[in-house]
Amino acid sequence: MTCSQTIIDYGLRSVGYGARLLPKTDFTLCHHFTLIGSGLLWNIYFGAIALLVGFFIANAMAIAKASPHDIVRKPAEWFILVFRGSPLFIQFFLAYFIFLRLKQKGILPWLTAAQVGALVVLILNTAAYSAEIFYGALRSIPNGEVEAADAYGLTGWKKFIRIIWPTTMRLAWPAYVNEAIFLFHATTLVFFSGFPAWQQRGDALYYARYFADKTFNPFLPYPILAFYFILLTLVVIGFFGIINKRLNRHLPKDVRTRLRYRPQIIR
Repeated sequence: MTCSQTIIDYGLRSVGYGARLLPKTDFTLCHHFTLIGSGLLWNIYFGAIALLVGFFIANAMAIAKASPHDIVRKPAEWFILVFRGSPLFIQFFLAYFIFLRLKQKGILPWLTAAQVGALVVLILNTAAYSAEIFYGALRSIPNGEVEAADAYGLTGWKKFIRIIWPTTMRLAWPAYVNEAIFLFHATTLVFFSGFPAWQQRGDALYYARYFADKTFNPFLPYPILAFYFILLTLVVIGFFGIINKRLNRHLPKDVRTRLRYRPQIIR
């Protein structure tokens, strides 16, 4: 089988297109790159959707945590504490157990599917971490900018959307980029935890582990997996860098914040 035929057969296998059965023997380098790359589509799906939805939840939680009213602030504080205080790996296991119980009672049976249930966990997890980042930035807004907004007669929603929120995003963005990178890396835990892979349609780590188990050689699939995630990280940094330039476009070039990737060893 040629490499081009392998790509046709397995390039989109993880999303249900192509050969149903995985290769059993005679694994080539093309098999490794194709199937692991195919599984990466799930990692991109989980990371992109979780970031998009989690971004809006995080903003709401940050604003709620900054509220002077206990009835608004306390739920936000507990939400952030629970999802930041427990390991993501454990959250997947507990969520799958809860979703499975609900399914047995006929309630929301589709939550046991990884593409839905695991996505919910990732959304809530990244929302909690991002909310703390946004909250810190919200509390760091220079008083001069708020006073200038008051001097111009901006109040309420107009002051928030024109002054407070853009400044919050500008201050929080470098740290938020690191959270986005970590989230994409964390998507490898989805099929490694409680959520099963239907018809062996897993993510990049799922296929890397498959090759490692079949060949008893982890030194080929796992470096390929790392290579793909390095490329994905560069794409994320580039995309968020464009947004960062947009957020800092009004500042002199010598004081603009530059994005720096700071790996988080322990979360």
